[in-house]
Amino acid sequence: MLEIKKGLYLVDKPSGPSSHMVVNYFRKLSGIKKIGHCGTLDPLASGLLILLVGKEYTRTQDLYLKKDKEYLVRARLGIGTDTYDQTGKIIKKDNWQELKDIKKTDLLRIFPQFKGKIEQTVPIFSAVKVKGQKLYQKARRGETVELPSRQIEIKKLILKSFEKDSKKEEVFFELLVKCSSGTYIRSLIHDLGKKLALGAHVVALRRNKIDKFHVKKAIKMDWDSQLYQLGL
Repeated sequence: MLEIKKGLYLVDKPSGPSSHMVVNYFRKLSGIKKIGHCGTLDPLASGLLILLVGKEYTRTQDLYLKKDKEYLVRARLGIGTDTYDQTGKIIKKDNWQELKDIKKTDLLRIFPQFKGKIEQTVPIFSAVKVKGQKLYQKARRGETVELPSRQIEIKKLILKSFEKDSKKEEVFFELLVKCSSGTYIRSLIHDLGKKLALGAHVVALRRNKIDKFHVKKAIKMDWDSQLYQLGL
């Protein structure tokens, strides 16, 4: 089991636990209450989470929160969900006739519209607050709310793969994205689909980098065994 002291830790979060669960795990290991992270990862997402352990380190949190981030995202075209990822309820399903002619070049053609500084609407299932309440709380109550938007910057947008399976009637693609702090990759995928008049949602998301820090240097977490050892 890890011995945790005050300091900065790079953690490779697996898909499943929330960022808050990882923080609580480190609190139990270290006995230190003052622990923060530098950018939330959704439970579905894996990859780099920077943890700051101890008061003198959590004071520097804002420095890391504002840094650029890099992600590898796998998405599916033809199905839209309310959360913009595979954990949500399906709200749009396109038939194969609408999907079968879609090509790699169709995606590449719209990329310029999503590069550079753009306005992005935050997803309803997010922790962004409107009138003092988190949006996901309003969503769960079924409230209608005007979603805020903010300026973000997409600095790199590379299509890594494009897969179309006619037998299964499925279309998937993978992107490498470098972006400014505050960017929602789920929203980016949703908006790309919308531009093609198709549903789209995130299937898998991995954060590779925060500024100069790379997930290759991070502590790998065998989450199930560590939960067991702590009796959680």
